[in-house]
Amino acid sequence: MSHEHVSNTKRIWFVFGLLSVVTTVEVILGILKPDPLHMTEVFGMNLLNWIFYALTLFKAYYIVWAFMHMEGERASLRWAVVSPVIFLVMYLLFILLIEADYVFEVFKTSTIKWNF
Repeated sequence: MSHEHVSNTKRIWFVFGLLSVVTTVEVILGILKPDPLHMTEVFGMNLLNWIFYALTLFKAYYIVWAFMHMEGERASLRWAVVSPVIFLVMYLLFILLIEADYVFEVFKTSTIKWNF
C-alpha cells in the first residue's frame, strides 16, 4: 500500500495571499480612517471599528480553518471548536464596550479630571 505525496504549495500561497490582503486592507483603513466610516456610529461605536472587528474575526476563523485543517472535519467538530471562541470574543467585546462607556460617562459627568 503506497501513499501519494500531495503538495499543498498552492493552498499555502492562497492562504498567505488572502490573509495578506485582509491585513493590508486593515492597515490602509487604519491609516486613512475614511470619514464616512469613522464618523458613522452603529450601536454606540463607529463603523470603522466594527469593520476591524469583523476582519479580525474573519482572519482568526480562517487561520483555524486552514492551519488546524478544520475544513476536512465534520460540521459538529468544527462548531464545537469555533462556537466557544466566537461566544467568548463576543462576550469580551460586550464587556469591554460596556465598561469603556461607563468609564467615559464617569469622567464626562464628574469632577474627576482627565489626567491620562
